[in-house]
This record gives sequence, C-alpha cells and structure tokens, in this order.
Amino acid sequence: MIDLESTICAPATAPGGALAVIRVSGPDALRCVGRIFRPSSARRDLAEAEGYTLHYGNIVAPDGKVVDEVLVSVFHAPASYTGEESAEISCHGSAYIVGKILDLLTSAGARLASPGEFTRRAFASGKMDLAQAEAVADVISSASAAQHRVAINQLRGGYSDELRGIRDRLLELTKLLELELDFSEEDVEFADRERLGSLLDEAVDHCSRLADSFRIGNAIRNGVPVAIVGAPNSGKSTLLNALLRDERAIVSDIPGTTRDTVEETCVIDGVLFRFIDTAGIRDASDEVERLGIELTFRKISEAEIVLGVVDTTDAASQIEALLHSVTEPGKLILLLNKCDLEGVDVPGRADVSERLEVSENSEGSACARDFRSSMIPNEVTCLKISAKHGIGLDALRRQLAAKAGLTSTEGTLVTNARHAAALRQTATALSAAREGLSSSLPPDLVAQDLREAILHLGTITGEITTDEVLGEIFSGFCIGK
Repeated sequence: MIDLESTICAPATAPGGALAVIRVSGPDALRCVGRIFRPSSARRDLAEAEGYTLHYGNIVAPDGKVVDEVLVSVFHAPASYTGEESAEISCHGSAYIVGKILDLLTSAGARLASPGEFTRRAFASGKMDLAQAEAVADVISSASAAQHRVAINQLRGGYSDELRGIRDRLLELTKLLELELDFSEEDVEFADRERLGSLLDEAVDHCSRLADSFRIGNAIRNGVPVAIVGAPNSGKSTLLNALLRDERAIVSDIPGTTRDTVEETCVIDGVLFRFIDTAGIRDASDEVERLGIELTFRKISEAEIVLGVVDTTDAASQIEALLHSVTEPGKLILLLNKCDLEGVDVPGRADVSERLEVSENSEGSACARDFRSSMIPNEVTCLKISAKHGIGLDALRRQLAAKAGLTSTEGTLVTNARHAAALRQTATALSAAREGLSSSLPPDLVAQDLREAILHLGTITGEITTDEVLGEIFSGFCIGK
C-alpha cells in the first residue's frame, strides 16, 4: 500500500528536452525544496511564500557548489494539482542535472514517487474523481484531435457529471423504496410505480447507450484498426508505406515476404488509424507462412475496416478470394491496384462485368470513385489506385475517414473497457429491477437490484473502489503524473 502522507518527487517532463520540470508534493514539499534552493532575493523560506508565485535562484549541493539556475513555482494546499503543499522546479534538461536535483531532494526528506502517485493523491484529496484521474493519462497520450477532445471532456468532468446524475436519481428512488419498508404495516407507497418504471427505462437506455459507445470510443483511443489484406505481391506493403509516407514495410517481388503482421499508426482527418499489413492470402506449404496467413484471417475479423488490395492483372480471382475472406462486406474497401501499368484492363475479365467511373482528383490523377460487378455486394466500396505512384490515395483517405464515422466526437463516449463493463453490469441490474417492479416484487428486492446498479456506477467515478483496483489503474501512469 502506498504511503500518501510522505513527500514525493519526480520529473514531470520527458527526458531529452532543453528544459525539465521536477514536481514535489506532500506536507514537507516546500521545506524540502527550501533546503536545497538559494533564492536570488532576500526571501529564503519558500513555506512562507505566497501561492502561485515564481522564485528565481540556484540549486546548491551541501558542499556549496551550484548545481543549476532554476525557477521554483510555489503552490499551497488545497490550490495545487494534488491538493497538497507542492512545488515545481524548472531546470535545464540535462540528465545529470535532473538526477542530481532528485538526489538532493531525497536527501532533504522526500522520496521518489511511484507511477501515477501525483494523480492518485489528487483523487484521494478530492481534486478529481477516478474517471477524471484516468483521463489524465489519455490527455497525455492523445495523438489525434479526436482523442484529445474525448479525453478533455472526461478530464473536465462532463462524463462524470452524466454518471453522477444517473446515480443520484437511483439513490433517490432506492431511499423511497427503503422508506416503504419502515411503514410496511401501513401498506403505503412513497415511490410512484409508474414514475419509477419510467425512470428505470430511461436509466437502462442511458447506460446501454454509453456502454455501446465503447466501440467508437475505443477506436478513438487506440486507433481504428484497418487490416490491409490481399494476395501475395498485390501491393499491400507498398500501400502501407504510401499511406505512412515512410518505408516501414519491406517491399519485394518475392511472394510471401510478409510473414508476420506489421502495425503502424497514422492520423487522417483528426482520427488515429492503426494500419495492419498482413501476410498474403494463398495456399502455403511453408509452416511459418501458413501461421502468418492464419493470423491474417484473425486480423480481418478484428478490424473495423478491411482494405482488400487487388492486383489488376488478376482481378477476378483475387476479388473472389477477398469476398470469401471478409464475412462483413460493409467494412471492405476493394482497392484495384497497379492501375498505372500500361495495357491493364481493370478488371477486364469475362466473368466480371465492369462499371468504372473515373474522375480527376485535385492533383489531376485519375482515380476510381466507384466500381461494381455482378459478384461484388453493393456494401463494398471500390477504388482504383496505384500505391506505387500515389494515384487515388487522397480518395482512399476520404473513404477511410467516412468509413470510420469518427469525425464527430460530440457527446459522451466511453473509451475505457473497465467503464464499459461496469455500465453493462449497471444496465443488467437496472433491467432486473424493472422486471421485479413489473412483477410486483417486494420493495426490498427491487431496492437490492438498484443498490447493485449504484455500486457498479460508483466503481467508475471512485465512490466505490479498493486499493487493489487503484493500484492497477495508476500503475499504468508515467512516474511524474
């Protein structure tokens, strides 16, 4: 169990920058910093300095040698990030300087913080609830505009306020039902059954919608998974490199070069996409390649979007193989690749009736906006591209953004698997309460289901939690947060 009463210190910035910030928090924070800090002004006692003030001076070792020129920010409880007495030392970013200042602070009475301990103290002091505390890590790691919008909404308490509103209504209903138990001999009803049923229906619907939003929220938080699949040498790795604008995957004329999946991320239209280059689909005798192909089929089932890359020199058979591989046509985008090759008829096979509408993109290159055949379901999007020469990639990026459907992140989205599970458990308990109400069960049994729902909601915001859960949550944070 973490000692939340001691004074802690840790770097709050990543190594390698020109400047660094060292955070100190706890009952003796200002005194610990004061023991190693020599201000340029006459004032020497930081503990008596006003809050939200900045002080210039030197960090000095016990032998009197100056370690660095620094600025010290002073924060008095409860007006600090942790709600405790706190200070932040802004120094030069040298690894030696940062390490030396930390050594001096630990000698002066502080200890090194554990991962997430600053935010855990903020939660313990009531500066934020558990959902907001978890959002801190999401804000720090946000790599796209969509991730940032969702994380900031949660950090600012919008998500918590919504859950708290549901929980408060359920508490009110539970109290009324339990009050009836005190007057059971008088056969009175304090909770209007019709209103109670209506509120339960609304709460079930609300919690279910929030839990269902996890699919979108998780995609925003971790990136929309996009599997790039197709036959060997169809251009999958070339396409990945073109989308990333980097030589990330090995490109070779030798079939079966890609044996394992290659994953990289890219932001398109403010949304993070996680592209997964897979092994080519074919009958393989090589054991390693066969395992790679099995992994390809698993990635197809897990992906939100599948880019089916088709070599236009053998379009018909490859399209047929892809349609057999992807069981959900709505998430498939067929890419007719190598359209730049001379003499290539796209798809130009007798068993595929062609309808190809070609338009000019902004650069003047021809790209296919639509392709349909008797064998391709209407849900499948088709584009004509050249991964090697970048033809049609702007159209593909637009299709990816539209297919993801994540450009609008207004409203509350659940991005945390723990929260989604708790919301589903809440909805289940509320449904049981609703069923019990319809079956005229005694108030104490209905109230029991309501209390269970309240408990599950409380685990999200931290009203109900354990040290084990807190330890697991904050262990994933960086040291200085």
